[in-house]
Amino acid sequence: MPSKVFINLPVNDLKRSIDFFQNLGFSSSPQFTDEKAGCMIVSDSIYVMLLTDTYFRSFIDTDICDAHRQTEVLIALDAASVDEAKQFISKAESLGGRIYAEAKDHGFMYQHGFADLDGHKWEIAYVDMSQFPQS
Repeated sequence: MPSKVFINLPVNDLKRSIDFFQNLGFSSSPQFTDEKAGCMIVSDSIYVMLLTDTYFRSFIDTDICDAHRQTEVLIALDAASVDEAKQFISKAESLGGRIYAEAKDHGFMYQHGFADLDGHKWEIAYVDMSQFPQS
């Protein structure tokens, strides 16, 4: 079974995108970063590959989705608390990310999302399993 996740995203301005995600708290992997790609480390098992549009096209046989106009994927990450989720979203917005929906508090789960500089949508959620509805 696979043990790591690599999310590949096309970006218009590689340096600007790398700076955005580093300022959000992700680290960069220099061994997988060059003028065509930037590898951002989310966790020990999750990596985001930021690929220039031209390089991204070399992996696909269709057009690249304009994520500012359409949603091609919703990337969801967990938070350790509601406060951590709120801080992450606030930081993303202060760095140029766009809030695309109101926060939702379901009692057992808090979720909120932002679109990054290239329009890719990210959801940050905290789930309190002790409050999860029992069936």
